Amino acid sequence: MTYEAISVFDMLKIGVGPSSSHTLGPWRAAQRFLQSISTGNNLYHVAAVRVLLYGSLAKTGHGHGTDIAVQLGLSGDDPVTFEVENIHAKISDINSMKKIVLSGLHEVEFNPAEDIEFLFTETLPYHPNALTFLATMKNGDSIAETYYSVGGGFVVKEGEGSSAGQQVQLAFPVNTADDLLHWCIKTGLAIHDVVLENENAWRPEAVTREGILKIWQVMKACIYRGCHSEGMLPGGLQVKRRAAALNKKLINNRSYNDADSWILAIRQGGNDFKYILDWVSCFALAVNEENASFGRVVTAPTNGAAGVIPAVLQYYVVFCDGNIEEKITNFLLTASEIGSIFKKGATISAAMGGCQAEIGVSSAMAAAALTECMGGTQRQSMMAAEIAMEHHLGLTCDPIGGLVQVPCIERNTMGAIKAITASQLALQSSPDYAKVSLTV
Repeated sequence: MTYEAISVFDMLKIGVGPSSSHTLGPWRAAQRFLQSISTGNNLYHVAAVRVLLYGSLAKTGHGHGTDIAVQLGLSGDDPVTFEVENIHAKISDINSMKKIVLSGLHEVEFNPAEDIEFLFTETLPYHPNALTFLATMKNGDSIAETYYSVGGGFVVKEGEGSSAGQQVQLAFPVNTADDLLHWCIKTGLAIHDVVLENENAWRPEAVTREGILKIWQVMKACIYRGCHSEGMLPGGLQVKRRAAALNKKLINNRSYNDADSWILAIRQGGNDFKYILDWVSCFALAVNEENASFGRVVTAPTNGAAGVIPAVLQYYVVFCDGNIEEKITNFLLTASEIGSIFKKGATISAAMGGCQAEIGVSSAMAAAALTECMGGTQRQSMMAAEIAMEHHLGLTCDPIGGLVQVPCIERNTMGAIKAITASQLALQSSPDYAKVSLTV
């Protein structure tokens, strides 16, 4: 059986906003290019570097910070660990000095205004999100490599396959929802258990659990930070941040001093439907306002849709007694598997599949995860994923000014609410009578 092996940490990546395709992907591509030219000590023989941005990366590159991302990647900085507060200073230094230190080791002349070229009218055939790195060596030779940012921070080098881990032998190979259901029925395992068994092919279970909880800590910190940050979003649209004001209104002067005591303060407000609805929207707004501000987020499965899964998981933690590490881990394991199925069978890139490939997929991921954590069967979880996706079909990618702000931020609130509704529908339904199914 031929299958594509995708880990939970491929689907849920810690990174920097505002776009997984236009920021995180190009950043990773720059890192891969450096790794490639570093073989044989070639890095120290580089005299100059240029970057060519094609298609969608060129047209919306400034708004998404693609030029910023490639400079940070070429500098050897990592999106998981680089302090986002230092981005502006780092880029300002490169611009003023007209030099870049490749991998933090080898300095070359570099003028971003000239050496990053936006080819607005040129598109490469494989994917709309393409970029080429050109290195001129001191002896006059040149090295050119082209990469494609195919969605969710995944990067494919021209001439190589798109698999994220093709050589890994999984206990339960999954390409489709049918495959997943087959293993669940055959073994009696829940979806999250199937995923956890597969993750053992990459690393010990304890390491997987630790990594997933780190993912949740980043999500939780992002929500909290976004709910306490005011001002205008960068980019020129003058979009005002709303999460902080909504948080202040909803918390109603109840005291807290950190993310954990904040959760307790939220619970003290009760469980009125409108109150819960407002909080779910607030959680999603917070994440995507952080994303739009070059903040640290979790690509889930993309940056443009990064608010849906954290908002639904935070809803589960705050209002459904889900604040238990094992339940949180199970939620994210299930969500990642549903997302990987969509990536394998279609796309999670809005440039290729419209916003249904981002908000739609994230909503389906969250719906399935919530359903399983609320006691639903494997088939009900898949039913919830289908319901959530079905009601995002046809959603186009049409951001104003090429920024991940309008309508992207509000769409995350809608995706989160749809995920919760889809879960409730599935929990109160029998998959036997569904006319449309995630499985064939």
